[in-house]
Amino acid sequence: MLQEFTLSEGKAIINFTLKYCDTRQKILNSYGFHRVMETFIRKLKKEQVIIYDYYMKEFESEEEFKRTLIEAFKLLTVCNSDEVQTVHNKYAIFFNDKDLFIELIELLYSFWRSLERYTIVHNSTVGQGLQSVRFMQANELFNELVLSIYRRIEETIMGYQHRVYRQLNAGANAALTLSNVSWNCPVEYNGLSQIPFITGVMFQPPFMSYTKRNTRDGIFQEHQQNPIKNIQLSEDDWFLFPAKVGNMLTFVYFHKDFMVHGFSLSNLFELAKESEYIGKKPDIIYVFGYPDGQEEKRTFYYKDTQNNILIGYANHCDDIDYFGYMKKMLLTLHNVKQMEFNRLPIHGAMVNILLKNGKESNIIIMGDSGAGKSESLEAFRTLNEKYIRHMRVIFDDMGYLKKEEDGTIKGYGTEIGAFVRIDDLDPAYAFQQLERGIYSNPDKVNARITIPAATYDIIMRGYKVDYFLYANNYTDAEDNKQIEFFDDLEEAIKVFEAGARKAKGTTTEKGLVTSYFANPFGPVQEPELAGRLIREYFTDMHKNGVKIGEIYTLLAIDGKAKEGPREAAEELFKLINE
Repeated sequence: MLQEFTLSEGKAIINFTLKYCDTRQKILNSYGFHRVMETFIRKLKKEQVIIYDYYMKEFESEEEFKRTLIEAFKLLTVCNSDEVQTVHNKYAIFFNDKDLFIELIELLYSFWRSLERYTIVHNSTVGQGLQSVRFMQANELFNELVLSIYRRIEETIMGYQHRVYRQLNAGANAALTLSNVSWNCPVEYNGLSQIPFITGVMFQPPFMSYTKRNTRDGIFQEHQQNPIKNIQLSEDDWFLFPAKVGNMLTFVYFHKDFMVHGFSLSNLFELAKESEYIGKKPDIIYVFGYPDGQEEKRTFYYKDTQNNILIGYANHCDDIDYFGYMKKMLLTLHNVKQMEFNRLPIHGAMVNILLKNGKESNIIIMGDSGAGKSESLEAFRTLNEKYIRHMRVIFDDMGYLKKEEDGTIKGYGTEIGAFVRIDDLDPAYAFQQLERGIYSNPDKVNARITIPAATYDIIMRGYKVDYFLYANNYTDAEDNKQIEFFDDLEEAIKVFEAGARKAKGTTTEKGLVTSYFANPFGPVQEPELAGRLIREYFTDMHKNGVKIGEIYTLLAIDGKAKEGPREAAEELFKLINE
């Protein structure tokens, strides 16, 4: 990033490398503070007309109002109210009604805190530990300075100190360290080579964000032309998050207007180490938010067979302003790539459970969005004390099966975190995640939280599959039996391939819908290849004694959405105990 400060789309990005303000006066004199004030005054004109009109009657323009207000702020950090008024009578307007002036300051402070606020440090080379420590200290000092400006000015106007202090985060919500890195860049992608890599992330949870969309629509299709060939990305507008999606090295380029989606990757995917990408070529490249002049949403992928890189693309438009378009495209690219290596992608959840009686099982619950995967995991958590000695989440949404050299089928994860509906979490557990979570539209329908769930070493360890269950959310259980196993392998394959579920509102779908193998992120796009792998893996699992069946989550059955997953989990634990 080549600019000192940018403010757009409710996002403020502060470049500590170009300018770091280590005193209150430097902050008040900075270009960034002037930009914030300009935007605030425009907001005041639109939403606080009475306050705006009261002050503007004394000034010829908004620029004069801004300049005089900033001058008053600077004086108030070193002088008392009476001294400020003696400097020049133009400041009298701010002290004629002190209550209104304090209200103005509170509105400014609230406006600043309502922004998504990012700081960055851009190193010319990959940094060492000391740089990271100094970066964290710089952010802490910045936070203290902003707080001290607000408190000093307000207390000077009041004439006394506050008696209650709330230590809110007044500096940056999140901080990124960037480094210039040379990677094995094919000539077609030279326009990407100047974008620095994110090498470190720091943020102050809970991180709240509001996006223009809160559901995802459609599936990603293959494109026959390379959408990013010879495009040129600007350092002013783009960032690069080097992610480990499963075992796939993935370069995610995202536009600054969609900063929260790129930053949120840090809670969902492993941030790759420098040694894993310096001089290397990625398996996957995803360009998110490219302004191609098209207003309609364009999301697709392209197979660059010449360079053996899978390309993902999403253009710059309001419709992609939802984390699902970041996450699900990455999983689609991962799954298509894994199938090329004869591995079977699974849309579902996998847990390694050690029961109190000493028995251990690895369970996969497969199903499309809203079928009950996350809810089943949540039920496992709530039953922890009763049945479980230890539980590991291998994957919460997407994983893949791999046939090992000895013929066993093992499951692997793709993500170290989870992007889950807040309503589906147990309230106590949801509150526990406050100190780690990145929240999206927390007061809206389909409110989400992105939280870390496992370490990368855990998800890539490989766990032998014992139970493979299809999450049926629309059929009521007969005789209260919520788990049934298939005797007929062909019948099992038919049920799993049908991928039926009752849509629950996580996408724009409604009613009973189907998706091939319950996975619109790879198998739908490559049905012939997926079909061969499904038959091969199910046959091998059947031979190896894996129990294949259905689990009736009852999630779409009226009145049973809460108890269904819990009762099914209890039944499963009893079966394992036998």
